[in-house]
Amino acid sequence: MSDFNQLSESELREIINNAEKALKENQSNKRKETINKIKELAASIAITVEIHDTEKKLDKRSSTVAARYRNPEDASQTWTGRGLKPKWIQVLLDAGKSLSDFEI
Repeated sequence: MSDFNQLSESELREIINNAEKALKENQSNKRKETINKIKELAASIAITVEIHDTEKKLDKRSSTVAARYRNPEDASQTWTGRGLKPKWIQVLLDAGKSLSDFEI
């Protein structure tokens, strides 16, 4: 196996991405095999089994929310409008600005 310290950052990221894809594929194949075994065992004793696929539901939870507000003084500072207000927004609001002044 190669020495990871000799690889560039992009090569390391590629290795990690390939490993994550392979892991997900292996897990998916193992899950399908297990479901098929369960169905075969259930059929052998004349029972029907209904298994709901929950993998797709889990992917939706990892979505990100787009930013709705941007700091006019520093464009790298954004806020989605969820959670506590960032300090830069609070300072500008205290100075008499309106939240709509920062909408993207």
